[in-house]
Amino acid sequence: MKKKAAAYATVALLASTAFAPNASAMEYIVQKGDTLYSIAERNNTTVHEIKKVNNLTSNVIYVNQTLEVTTIPAAPVYNSMVTAPKASNTYTVKSGDTLIKIANTHKVSLAELMVWNRIRGHIIHPGQKLVVSRDNTDVVIESDVPAATPAPAPVNEGVYVVKAGDTLSKISSQYSMTVQQLKTLNNLSSDLIYVGQSLKVSGSSSTVNPPASPTDQNRPAVVDEAYKVLGVPYKWAGNTPAGFDCSGFIYYTFNQAGKQIGRYSSEGYFSRSYYIDKPQPGDLVFFANTYKSGISHMGIYIGNNEFIHAGSNGVEINNLDNPYYKKHFDSFKRFY
Repeated sequence: MKKKAAAYATVALLASTAFAPNASAMEYIVQKGDTLYSIAERNNTTVHEIKKVNNLTSNVIYVNQTLEVTTIPAAPVYNSMVTAPKASNTYTVKSGDTLIKIANTHKVSLAELMVWNRIRGHIIHPGQKLVVSRDNTDVVIESDVPAATPAPAPVNEGVYVVKAGDTLSKISSQYSMTVQQLKTLNNLSSDLIYVGQSLKVSGSSSTVNPPASPTDQNRPAVVDEAYKVLGVPYKWAGNTPAGFDCSGFIYYTFNQAGKQIGRYSSEGYFSRSYYIDKPQPGDLVFFANTYKSGISHMGIYIGNNEFIHAGSNGVEINNLDNPYYKKHFDSFKRFY
């Protein structure tokens, strides 16, 4: 018993000296079931701090929302029970490894790998352990920190939220209905759906009040092309429907719409466009200081203060009033 106690004391001492907490900022993508409390608990911060950094006026958050979180890694301690990644779901970085190489090897996206491991840039080092699978909570270790129990997410009966890879056919089959029934129920005039869209999957079509559907016949061709690839996953340096990064998405959609442009980074497209005060659908939206200093992200303005872009969750639509994008917004521009 004394030997065991001494061993725990030694481990605790090593942990306290080897893991001096350093505050750092990161981007966190809200997952289903998350609450501000569970995110704060997981990242060793407070609800108040998260709300302050993201200019939130309430505790309401939504799936796929991007939050900035200031986190202080806590030193591990060893008394109560919490979960830790299974060894089979972690990977130890070797000399010569890159994040994209590791992501491809384990058949996950670069964005997922960065989110799971709270990595903002692309710097990794030999010996570093990375989580490489969603299924990472089967092994138990001991800790003084009690596991937080997230508040259950509200469930809206009869409503389905579109996920990456979904189609009307797939959703209708899941709920034993036809595509036409699903379209009628949601007043859809086309087969286009987008990630995060709420679809009614039961009830009467007369009570449906769906989100605005991208069906404006007067919109530019580039916006049409952008809508066609909603839900396509994120892929570093990708510029095809197999996967996009933000600038690859711009390259693909504009070329598909008939405007021949070269393949450049966000900064490259920024220097090949001019400023405008009143954006129209099809114009460019630029953001600065996201994962690096300077112009670092871009999308296509679609009207109603919304833009479509290839984010970490794939091609999606976001609002410019979102606190994160509002903070990093730089300018509206238009290609020469």
